[in-house]
Amino acid sequence: MIDDARVSWRHATIAWNGRGWGLEDHGSTNGTYVHGSRVQQTELVPGTPVHLGNATDGPRLNLSAAVAAAAAAPAYQGQAPAYEAPPQQQAWQQQAQPQQAPLQQQAPPQQAQPHFPQQQGGGAHPAQAAAPGYSDRSPTTFHQIAVGHVMRIGRALENELVVSDLQVSRHHAEFRSTGGRFEIHDLGSHNGTYVNGQPLPKSGTALLGPNDIVGVGHSTFRIVGDRLEEFVDTGEVSFSARHLTVTVDGGKQILKDVTFGVPEKSLIGVIGPSGSGKSTLLKALTGYRPANQGDVLYDNRNLYKQFAELRQRIGLVPQDDILHKELKVSTALKYAAKLRFPGDTAESERAARIDEVLRELKLDIHKDKKITSLSGGQRKRVSVALELLTKPSLIFLDEPTSGLDPGMDRDVMQLLRGLADDGRTVLVVTHSVAELSICDKLLVMAPGGSVAYFGPPAEALNFFGYSTWADVFSAFENFRDYDWAGRWKGSQHYQLYAADIDAVAPQSVAMPSQQQMNPPKPQAWGSQLWTLIRRYVSVIASDKGFLALMVLLPAVLGVVSVVIPAKFGLAPPTPPSRFNGDAGTIMLILCVGMCFSGAANSVRELIKERVIYERERATGLSRSAYLMSKVIVLGVITAIQGVIICAIGFTPRKLPAEGLFMPPAVELCIAVTALGFTAMMFGLVISSLVKTAEKTMPLLVMFAIIQVVFTGILFQLYDKIGLEQFAYLMPSRWAVGAAGTTLNLGKLMAPWDPENPTNTDPLWDPSAGQWFLDIFVLLALGVACGFAVARLLRRHEPEVMRK
Repeated sequence: MIDDARVSWRHATIAWNGRGWGLEDHGSTNGTYVHGSRVQQTELVPGTPVHLGNATDGPRLNLSAAVAAAAAAPAYQGQAPAYEAPPQQQAWQQQAQPQQAPLQQQAPPQQAQPHFPQQQGGGAHPAQAAAPGYSDRSPTTFHQIAVGHVMRIGRALENELVVSDLQVSRHHAEFRSTGGRFEIHDLGSHNGTYVNGQPLPKSGTALLGPNDIVGVGHSTFRIVGDRLEEFVDTGEVSFSARHLTVTVDGGKQILKDVTFGVPEKSLIGVIGPSGSGKSTLLKALTGYRPANQGDVLYDNRNLYKQFAELRQRIGLVPQDDILHKELKVSTALKYAAKLRFPGDTAESERAARIDEVLRELKLDIHKDKKITSLSGGQRKRVSVALELLTKPSLIFLDEPTSGLDPGMDRDVMQLLRGLADDGRTVLVVTHSVAELSICDKLLVMAPGGSVAYFGPPAEALNFFGYSTWADVFSAFENFRDYDWAGRWKGSQHYQLYAADIDAVAPQSVAMPSQQQMNPPKPQAWGSQLWTLIRRYVSVIASDKGFLALMVLLPAVLGVVSVVIPAKFGLAPPTPPSRFNGDAGTIMLILCVGMCFSGAANSVRELIKERVIYERERATGLSRSAYLMSKVIVLGVITAIQGVIICAIGFTPRKLPAEGLFMPPAVELCIAVTALGFTAMMFGLVISSLVKTAEKTMPLLVMFAIIQVVFTGILFQLYDKIGLEQFAYLMPSRWAVGAAGTTLNLGKLMAPWDPENPTNTDPLWDPSAGQWFLDIFVLLALGVACGFAVARLLRRHEPEVMRK
């Protein structure tokens, strides 16, 4: 095993072939090099230097003559050459002995500092002249930039600097050295190139100064002299909150001066009674709702000011599952990877990453199961797997054990412990206190949003002076006015675990513009739309009950309209009778039925996916693409329902001999289907307004009843000041108006004023122009609803992303 970020999980194999040692590269990302040239397969001879991951300073394998000779002897067959470190890392060197095991490597007792030549002009060594945010870390590697040279960065192997990260585009950016100046040029990357945390415009260029940091995926770069230092985020990063205060309307503080520091690769538990600000703290720590005062520092970089870049390195698992439960595990992760990874990521690359995550979380045996069939703990693992796709260094979880039995509670906490041990920092907000001992540090929030304790969980109960957490929470409730924060700051635990961080004053740098804080979209708008449509269709297709109801509902409504007796159907009566009062009733039932059916299709669709949308929006999902995917899929379903209800409702009826410009059945079907579409858009408005799915049904019934009243069939609406204008907002009014122009309802139905029979509803004027006007206004109402939904969706997005 070679612990280097540039070496792949399964990089290469060295084997004795009977004649000598042979080396075979297994398609590694950064390559295997012999004499500076990349090789796939080669024979090794004594003295041949082999570099892994980088042709100049990558970890080196060296075959010595002694080992080669010993391998040829029967007593030593099967031995491999010893691992030898590059000169810059003497702590990795070891002497090869014939009796040693194959391919040995000894970990250094401490991090060795690479040796750099002195910079011209009396500059400090790069290892000493630390970049902002990296004062406690040495570069992962460095690269030489020659004057006039262009160094291209990307995921593809033909780049001069290969970054093994699926968040990076195949050809991402270029470092250019011209006239003694350095600049970075974005090559139209999907996830963006960042300078000091701010995104460059696509294909944009920026000059670089000596302290500027360039972000590409999980890697950051800094130019020192003529060298390019690379820092790879492998999880060994610090995270701290300093003086966080959140104030709501009225000046009430719901989070008060919260300060703590998280050790790298650790598991932090956050507990506290209801009203202690745990959810508010989580939103502040993730950047979803920045604190009014204070800073959140990720690797000494301000998260709020550099949210667009750093959000890629933070995972968030909300309390509710962020997956479509109707899909299989592998299918749900496939669509998530399609949305989160750059558009030029190959299907095989996404599949490999999904398989890797499934194996890590022991979900590979469940990958072909529907998420609904999994236990609560397994579903939570799938939510964690979705976040691990992008290899975040910091993971937040909100109540992951809520609703789970004690056994599953323990399994989930042990999972989080394993994630931390594997090189991530995990912060979990929980109500469960049974497994707190598994955490490295514990943060206890007091009522009012202040810190009551931060330190080892084993010392927490002794700090409060109680034997159980139930007693501690009771004390919080019984002594709400007690200064818990003051008690904490006056304690020895505070001096040990928080005083040094608390002493640092918050930074006062101005926040960037909202546009600079918005993350770029990893996929093009059209690609996102196509992926969302496919996923939505897969979700609907997997729900057999919904599919049956989708067909059954319009069929039943169509049959109900047929039950209404009508001697003349929808055609004008034959003499001596003059009027056909049943025609209006039939159209009333058909239109209101279509209105109810269309709204019912969509009234739950946004509220049930709200948590999913919130998380995906934070990772770069396009709001308009998401909304358009709903409109297209539900619009097609509604159109099919419109054809069904019209086919059943009109087939047994006698229709007029001619329409205005098309067959009357087609004109009527278009009016009814357009009504269904607009009603579907009204359903989306309801779904975006409500806070719970239970509130959608009463609003749906109310909406349908209002449409019955304002069709213009039951009573006269025109020439009624106020009532007529309000009816213009009702889609059923315009749909019945379009049907009335085809059927000439003004003459077919008995007049509202027998003394003035020519005074008919103007929306029923039997002309092609009036029909088009009715249809246009009907569809315009639907479009207006679409804009309203887009505005309402903003309320469910991270605050830093709201335009």
